[in-house]
Amino acid sequence: MKKFTASLLVLILTALLVMPAVMGASPAPAPVVGEIQSSVSFRSAPSTSSTVYKYLKAGDNVVILEKTNASWYKVQDVFGTVAYVSSSDKYIEIIYNASIVSSVSFRKSASTEGTRLRYLSKGESVLITGQPNSAWYAVTDSNGVKGYVSSSEQYISIGASFSLPSGTKPGSGTGGGTTPNAPQLIENAIAAGMKYWGTPYEFGSDRDTTKTFDCSDFVRTAFREGANLTLPADSRKQGDYVKAKGATKSDWRSLKRGDLMFFMAYKGSKASNYAGVNKATETITHVGIYLGNGQILHTYSTESGGVRTNDIAGGQWENRFLFGGSVL
Repeated sequence: MKKFTASLLVLILTALLVMPAVMGASPAPAPVVGEIQSSVSFRSAPSTSSTVYKYLKAGDNVVILEKTNASWYKVQDVFGTVAYVSSSDKYIEIIYNASIVSSVSFRKSASTEGTRLRYLSKGESVLITGQPNSAWYAVTDSNGVKGYVSSSEQYISIGASFSLPSGTKPGSGTGGGTTPNAPQLIENAIAAGMKYWGTPYEFGSDRDTTKTFDCSDFVRTAFREGANLTLPADSRKQGDYVKAKGATKSDWRSLKRGDLMFFMAYKGSKASNYAGVNKATETITHVGIYLGNGQILHTYSTESGGVRTNDIAGGQWENRFLFGGSVL
């Protein structure tokens, strides 16, 4: 179970913002969270023949937006992407958010004889991950510690909203007359890019259409449509644009979600093929959008299937990486 003080709270907050649009005009209910139990396809539609955006891993958390039918959930991942996963308990386990009503023992086992880990305080948020019997809930606290609490309504209330991090202000940037801030613009750009999943690759694609893309055309379209930002038309000039913003990074692991990633030409599949290369003098030949969690959104060849995501670590994308940085 992941801690929900940071990444999972972001997931909950994002879901609270998009749920009204997904589920109708009424206020969003308290989020229902699912924890992935084993690797499962994250699909564009509730069908095994639909596009696989990526594979969710065991331990990943998603917000369940609706049960589409007996076999599928519509869910939202921690990056804000809405898609579909199998509702089989082989792949996903529903966990509920709850609030402590009054101080209660947090125990190592589901028994009054179990070792007391500590007392949970009134107002604390926990995740309910199971119910071994009618008297006890299995829960995870805000530090990621697992234990058990009494299921009595005297001590715990299911469905209470999560507390937002200090200083967080709800607002999706899609209404109410507010101006989107940089994180919102990044999410909008990524969402704009994701809608072109599978669009065919074409080197030197027409910048006036979205029927095909090369790498820089795709990145340019995502930010133009999602963030109202028109980037230069080719990857080298996009690299110059990012450099002019300052604070470029040569370690891809230090990049933020939505940063652009720039790469040199392919020299082989092994790290040894790039040994001794002075990357400071290499020419940019490819660009993509960093999604976080070690993944890139991009398009790079006809054979690859067009717009898609790839893992970075341990392959050509890590070996070819030159630098990255923000466009905002």
